[in-house]
Amino acid sequence: MLLVKFGGSVLTDKDRLRTPRPAAIRRLAAEAAAVRGPLLVVHGAGSFGHILAARHRLNEGGTAPARRAAAARVQADVRELDRLVVEALNRAGLSAVPIPPAAVLVLDDGNVSTVDVTGFLEFSSMGFTPVTFGDVVRDRRRGISICSGDLMMLELARAFRPDRAVFAADVDGLFTADPKRRKSARLLETVGPKDFRDALSGRRVVGTRIVRGP
Repeated sequence: MLLVKFGGSVLTDKDRLRTPRPAAIRRLAAEAAAVRGPLLVVHGAGSFGHILAARHRLNEGGTAPARRAAAARVQADVRELDRLVVEALNRAGLSAVPIPPAAVLVLDDGNVSTVDVTGFLEFSSMGFTPVTFGDVVRDRRRGISICSGDLMMLELARAFRPDRAVFAADVDGLFTADPKRRKSARLLETVGPKDFRDALSGRRVVGTRIVRGP
């Protein structure tokens, strides 16, 4: 099994609200369709999620009317991006099905409380390609919070133990920091648990490999 993450910065213009990059979406879908064997796809929210989520501080939680309205808007927006990704995957020859994190995962103060991967397992066993994404989800303490695409990658990797995890990003590999903002950022040729804990703000990943393209 292959676990793939399409970065939101590849799928969208992250500086312009709700602005997809159709050519990039089609290209990644075609490359995914060329994969042999079971495939799980995760994608980031890009400008369909990050801009409004940051503006309204959704990761802090809360259920005031303005924050509820913002959360609902972001949920609708990220599902629109997911629709574009799923449609592209299906046109490329896969049988892609969306599985929103809000339906299967609950956080507790920002940490995973419960996650149900049954849908991923059963759809995959029937030959479908499950697709999930960054989303606004329930949080037992905060009311709501953000589940990133990276967190979904982590949970699916734990559950399925894929042969490989591939990250399609707008930079050539995994760095110690954002190479666009920090000249001191260092490319990681190999990745250990500590590297991923740093990259994912303390979350733990075990047995991960980076696959670099040409």
